[in-house]
Amino acid sequence: MDRFAAMQAFVAVVETGSFVRAGERLGLSATSVSRAVAALEAHLDVRLLYRTTRRVSLTDAGRTYYRYAVDLLADLAEAEAAVSADSRTASGVLRLSVPVTFGVLHLAPLLPRFRQQHPGLTLDLSLDDRITDLVEEGRDLAVRISRELLATTLVARPLTSTQLVVCAAPSYLARFGAPQSPEELGRHQCLLYSYADQAGQWAFRAPDGSVHHVAVKGVMIANNGDVLRLAALAGEGIVVQPSFIVGDDLLSGRLVPLLQDYALPPLKVYAVYPGRRHLPAKVRLFIEFLKAAWGEPPPWERWRQRQD
Repeated sequence: MDRFAAMQAFVAVVETGSFVRAGERLGLSATSVSRAVAALEAHLDVRLLYRTTRRVSLTDAGRTYYRYAVDLLADLAEAEAAVSADSRTASGVLRLSVPVTFGVLHLAPLLPRFRQQHPGLTLDLSLDDRITDLVEEGRDLAVRISRELLATTLVARPLTSTQLVVCAAPSYLARFGAPQSPEELGRHQCLLYSYADQAGQWAFRAPDGSVHHVAVKGVMIANNGDVLRLAALAGEGIVVQPSFIVGDDLLSGRLVPLLQDYALPPLKVYAVYPGRRHLPAKVRLFIEFLKAAWGEPPPWERWRQRQD
């Protein structure tokens, strides 16, 4: 029995939740994965997994073994990377999870350059606006955009920032005028993002530090920022969107920023990955690449520099 291969099979089953998905991750059949785990259990003389027709779950011994196995496999990968001919080269499969619009606009254009730098690397990209379970889905790294991340076992590294912007098209402002205070938004047509914590209430910080909570009326509600951007460009209403979506429109004048004396909560762009003692080289190199590519301020904030 190849103990490391069996250990990899066991970890893959735990992290994907099934022998079939573990096999897909490892490029093996589900039968081969099952045999490897069974051989490992026989070697240890202990049951690691409970198996039913519907699900796989860890025994107490399996839970303990999994913690050590994850660290041991990470140590092995790190050791191999450290003594390889070129420790600055990423290889294998890098599995990414990225929000849809951000991924299309700002990550996808960078991927060919990273692949050219690391030709031995395969990129597996999942675009999804849901907060996915990285371990369960077998993802190495996620890009997440948030004010702050909740306490978790994941590690979060800030990459850059983005700002929420209140804006509207010149055609809308010509018909309805521009609000001069947050309170005036209640009389305007607004476009609402349904995944926001409070889609129908926008919060602004005034120059004196006071916070204004404003109930707004949505003439359109969507769970995708691109849809709201297109509606705003068509003059349908006022929208709050991150600069990574509307930055080019603000730069060109297709959208006009509003209420600039009032601040909206800043957002950070994070690289998030499972917490392990050693960071795989492919993840570390990708994080370094993204930080250098986007910088601070990032390209989508160029409209502010023009205003200054």
